[in-house]
Amino acid sequence: MAKYAGNDNLKKHAVYVYSEDQLGYKFSDTHPFNQKRLTLTTDLLRKMKALSNEDIVPPRIATDEELLLAHDARYIDIVKKASNGEVTAAQTESFGIGTDDTPIFPNMHEASARLVGGTLTAVDYVMENKASHALNLGGGLHHGFRGRASGFCVYNDSSVAIKYIQEKYNARVLYIDTDAHHGDGVQWSFYEDPNVCTISIHETGRYLFPGTGNVSERGSGQGYGTSFNLPIDAFTEDDSFLELYSTAFREIAAFFKPDVIISQNGADAHYFDPLTHLYGTMKIYHEIPKLAHQLAHEFCDGKWIAVGGGGYDIWRVVPRAWSLLWMEMNDMELPQDALPSEWLAHWQKESPVPLIPTWMDPDNLYEAIPRKAEITEKNKQVLDKALYSIRSH
Repeated sequence: MAKYAGNDNLKKHAVYVYSEDQLGYKFSDTHPFNQKRLTLTTDLLRKMKALSNEDIVPPRIATDEELLLAHDARYIDIVKKASNGEVTAAQTESFGIGTDDTPIFPNMHEASARLVGGTLTAVDYVMENKASHALNLGGGLHHGFRGRASGFCVYNDSSVAIKYIQEKYNARVLYIDTDAHHGDGVQWSFYEDPNVCTISIHETGRYLFPGTGNVSERGSGQGYGTSFNLPIDAFTEDDSFLELYSTAFREIAAFFKPDVIISQNGADAHYFDPLTHLYGTMKIYHEIPKLAHQLAHEFCDGKWIAVGGGGYDIWRVVPRAWSLLWMEMNDMELPQDALPSEWLAHWQKESPVPLIPTWMDPDNLYEAIPRKAEITEKNKQVLDKALYSIRSH
């Protein structure tokens, strides 16, 4: 990697899709999905001079025609009506909105369509060679289904984007999802499609929403063998997570030979995350984008689109994790171990917890896991099962 020397001295490899309008995707003040994390991340990157105005591209709003690539017309209509207060909870319940997870909020359709449009903006920049890489942290809503919202996700930007890539650019897509929750909506959208490969490494569904993502979910029909799941045990730590991620991603990319990589970068596999049971540290978020970057150049002429996803410790985890992703996209080294003092001083006033002042987490973040060897071995067995079909060829 090139030594970080300020943005002006580096060739711009990537675009950062962002506008404050993306903050309009807001269920309530107390909902765990909090887009303030976009503000915190963008401000951190600006404070360390890793992001300039020239890097930023505003998202557009996806059209109904584009949303129809992955969603039913009746569902889109219900979302629009709910946005305007034209339907009752009884009418929306079967569509997954108006629930505790995905409550209705004003202008929900427009806000959701803007997140999808952000990912489509990223797609066009990369596929039209305006940039090698593109990042839309407002995207990554991987639980949305064709006719139903789920798990904080109204529209599924990655599913729309993959169909859009297929129709407009006729490309083979590899989708890699490192969110702690299974990337179910994207997987099921392309379960029978041999030209889309989905990989999801996630906490086992025995303990965590959505309860799917078993190793046995491999695709069906012509798509059999292009769906890969790595359900890891609760309390999995960095080394085991990264062993499965790096081994699977390398071998599957070599097997599938994609034209473009889309990575979903949920930041909820961290020990601090309040909704999950994994024991990751910032080490995994330093390593995850490195391999995506490398494989994009190895197989896809650099074509790499990254989106956000989960991440519910918005103060201590998400800004650091997502900043590391942007810096990797631009071949930037960390200028120093400490976060900018100006950023820390500004946001500590609002944060309900003490901010972590360094890029990497402190040692002894948690007490030793007594079942470490057992968990590591169990995860290795999952890896072997997941890759058996391509290794046996």
